Amino acid sequence: MAGKGGGGSWKVAYADFVTAMMAFFLAMWITAQDKKIREAIAHHFNAPFEAVVKKRPNLVPSQSLGVMPTHNSESAPRSSGGLADQPSGVEMEMLRQLNQRLLKVLATGAEQGNAVKLELTGSGLNVTVFNRSQKPVFEPQSSRLTEFGRWVFTTLAWEIARNNHLDMELEGHTTPGTLPNETEFDQWDLSSARANSARRLLVEHGVTTDRLNKVAGYADTQPLAATKPDDESNSRVTVLLSLKKRTPDGTSRSN
Repeated sequence: MAGKGGGGSWKVAYADFVTAMMAFFLAMWITAQDKKIREAIAHHFNAPFEAVVKKRPNLVPSQSLGVMPTHNSESAPRSSGGLADQPSGVEMEMLRQLNQRLLKVLATGAEQGNAVKLELTGSGLNVTVFNRSQKPVFEPQSSRLTEFGRWVFTTLAWEIARNNHLDMELEGHTTPGTLPNETEFDQWDLSSARANSARRLLVEHGVTTDRLNKVAGYADTQPLAATKPDDESNSRVTVLLSLKKRTPDGTSRSN
């Protein structure tokens, strides 16, 4: 008969065996993932708190398709809530992946004429679509989308529809003196109508209406910083994608 205290060694050996098997299956799962996920996992273990703390204010440098980065009020986080409103590391990684996918798919048309700017912030992703004369997204003095404008917003819709953890706002802006063809309309009507044209196309291509928090037009009252009010870059529609706010128990909720 074994002495007291000598019958539990198999439990320790079994626990070591189970731990080793878990590590083995975890390693096999990681090696089966694509390159981007493996790099993200490796980065997390090299700097586990960097993605959540260090990079939260500005996750990556402002990236645009031929557009120089500009710092303006639209790029600031829209939420000033407490810890319950702060995005998790997993959510921020999903935003980074969305940002990279949009950069890739929108950059396929080299002739697009600096039409789109993507800016990743601490609260979401801002997508600004510029109505430039060399590659307009709207017909002159109208809210009707050009063929190129339909391509841009349709492409955005396909990607946004796949990410149902994001809420959305749309903002329309014009330059001074941009009057619509309709005589009873003014710049406020035109900027609002352009934001609504973008909204209708996004919904038409899969974005559900329950994710829309606001559609607004600001006429020429909010020019971009470091630009003249009549600079054509101020004729634009911005799609603000924000993470759904989370309740104190960690579950997400719409704004």
